[in-house]
Amino acid sequence: MPRKYQIDTAENIAFLEKIREDLLYFGQNFPSPDGTAYFLKDDGQPDISKPRKTFETARMCHVYAIAQKLYGEHWGKLTEQSKAGLMKTLYDREFGGWFDEYHSNGQTESIKSSYTHAFVILAAGDLLMIDDPDSRSFLDKSLQCFSDFFWIESDQKACDAWDRDFTERSTYRGLNANMHTVEALLNVADATGEASYRDKAGLIIRFVVDQAKATNWRIPEHYTENWVVDFDYNKLKPNDPFKPYGVTPGHGFEWSRLILQWASSEYHRESCDFAYYLEVCQSLFKRALEDSWFVDGAPGFLYTTDWEGKPLVRERRHWVLAEAINTSAVLYRVTKSKEYSTYYSWFMQYLDDKVLDHENGSWFHRLNSMNQPLFSGKPDLYHAFQATLLPYCDVRYSLCKAVVEKKFVGLYNEARK
Repeated sequence: MPRKYQIDTAENIAFLEKIREDLLYFGQNFPSPDGTAYFLKDDGQPDISKPRKTFETARMCHVYAIAQKLYGEHWGKLTEQSKAGLMKTLYDREFGGWFDEYHSNGQTESIKSSYTHAFVILAAGDLLMIDDPDSRSFLDKSLQCFSDFFWIESDQKACDAWDRDFTERSTYRGLNANMHTVEALLNVADATGEASYRDKAGLIIRFVVDQAKATNWRIPEHYTENWVVDFDYNKLKPNDPFKPYGVTPGHGFEWSRLILQWASSEYHRESCDFAYYLEVCQSLFKRALEDSWFVDGAPGFLYTTDWEGKPLVRERRHWVLAEAINTSAVLYRVTKSKEYSTYYSWFMQYLDDKVLDHENGSWFHRLNSMNQPLFSGKPDLYHAFQATLLPYCDVRYSLCKAVVEKKFVGLYNEARK
């Protein structure tokens, strides 16, 4: 196995550094004049015909805020532009909260989703950690909206969506939005030092662990209003990008990493049995790996399976690979087990061989079962960018916190000097 695919080698660090810098340059044309994020085409140029998504604008703010801290103020212009898009254009001054998307003609999406608001909170927490002057008011506004509308205290979880004026709440409940809520809450806990946000994340995590344990570590994603599993949800839409039918192994990887981050940060607290949660994270990783990796004669991860682990949607999605890279790395850091470093090397080689677009830049977002590109466009740097840093960050911290406080591990501190 070439050294550039092996964790804790100078060659691997340099490989990730090159990918990261290429991503930043690829994405630099995302801001529209009002700061909202254009959809990016295969070559990184904006497609002005498509709606501008709030969650993608927030993700770009997240990426470039961290880049600003890592590489200097020349990336700060992009942070500032995306922040303006979030604080002005995408914020609903009439009813509060954030629109899900915005069109060039001024039309907005009427639904306000928890998923979108989680990324707004994530970006606001980042801005506070990099000492942006508007960050405190931005974060307070986003957290107030979350508290008023999306966090349901009786459920100890977030709901999914409202209509524009917050008068009618969706009866659907889901774990994708709650997963990114956990990510945002852990980020806010690091940004503010307030443990209550980490506690809320723990409430969601404990529910997810109980659900996954009861279904052989295949996480049920979809629920009724009373949090009863709906195993048949979206059965006629198996390829839905956010709420597909069946099991999404990529979320098994992602939950594993987030739970390990939470449990590591909680290590000295009586409320967290670290050994138990480490075992949970390993079980989630193992299940996702066995169900989705290289199961149909070609490398890559399936998008979805049924409840017995049989393939449903065989497409490869770039974000699943990114989360597998991250989680194999952090499990290696915690356990020191060689099997996780081996998986990491496999995933890095697959990234280089099949998923990196060596001609036009960035990562192919969707590929078929033969690893041929399917999807036109590369609007999202978030998953790919994080996969170039999280393998060398202290698992106890959110990504931005680790970068701001230089909480790196292995050879990375020397490489960054």
